[in-house]
Amino acid sequence: MEKRVALESRGRNPSQLKELNLDNCRSTNILGLTDEFVNLEILSLNNVGLTTLKGFPSLPKLRKLELSDNRISNGLNFLNGCKKLTHLNLSGNKIKDLETLKPLEEFENLKNLDLFNNEVTCIEDYRSKVFALHPSLKYLDGFDKEDREAEDSDAEEEDEMNGNNDSEEDGSDVEEEEDDEDISLSAVYNENLEEESSASSLYEGSDVSEEEDVDEEDGDGENDADGEHNNKVQDGEENADGVPEESTRGKKRKHEDDDEN
Repeated sequence: MEKRVALESRGRNPSQLKELNLDNCRSTNILGLTDEFVNLEILSLNNVGLTTLKGFPSLPKLRKLELSDNRISNGLNFLNGCKKLTHLNLSGNKIKDLETLKPLEEFENLKNLDLFNNEVTCIEDYRSKVFALHPSLKYLDGFDKEDREAEDSDAEEEDEMNGNNDSEEDGSDVEEEEDDEDISLSAVYNENLEEESSASSLYEGSDVSEEEDVDEEDGDGENDADGEHNNKVQDGEENADGVPEESTRGKKRKHEDDDEN
C-alpha cells in the first residue's frame, strides 16, 4: 500500500491531494496514509483485503470513503477523525450486527450508507433500525426510507462542492452575451445593406443625370447645326444646286446686260 500511495501521489505534497484511488492494492491494514492528507476529499480502498481500520488517519475534509469488498468486521470507531463524511461504502464486508454500526452515530453529515452483502442486512427490520440509528441518513443500500431509489446525489454534491452552479450561471451570462453579440452583428449587417442600397441609388441617380446631360448636349448640337443651316438659307448663300444665290443672280444680270449691248 505504501508504494501505491507514493505512485498515486506522483511526487506531490500530501496536502495538495483531494482524491486518492488505492483500489486493488493488497494490504490487511492501513499503511502509507497519514494525517498529512489534510485536504483529501475522496478516498477509495475497494478490494484491498483490509481486515482492520486501525491506524486510519484523521482526514478532516474527507467526504466520500469507499471500503467495499474487504474483510472488515468491526473497528468503525477508527474513522472518527473524518467528521465531514457523507458517503460510506462498506458493501461486501463482514459486518454482522447493529452494534458494530454504533460508532457511525457521530457522523452528523452521513447521508449515504451502503451495507449490501453484509450479514447485518439479514437482521429483522434491518432498514428501519439503521435509519433510526442514524437520523441524518438519507439513503441505505441505494434506497431511501420509502424504498425509492437514490438519485445521482453523488454528482449533485460534487457539483455543489466544485461550484458548478456558479458555472451554470456564468454560462447563462455567456449565452446572453452571445445573443447580444448576434443582435449587434445583425444590426451592423442591416446598416451595411442600407448603406449599399443608398449608395447604389445615388449611383443610379448620377447615371440618369449624366444621360440627361448628354442628351441635352446632343440636342444643343443639333439645334445649333439647324440654326446655322437656316441662317445660311435665309441669307441666300446656297440654292438648290448648292451654288450661292448671290453669284447666280449676278451672272443673270451680267448676261442681260450683254444682250442689250
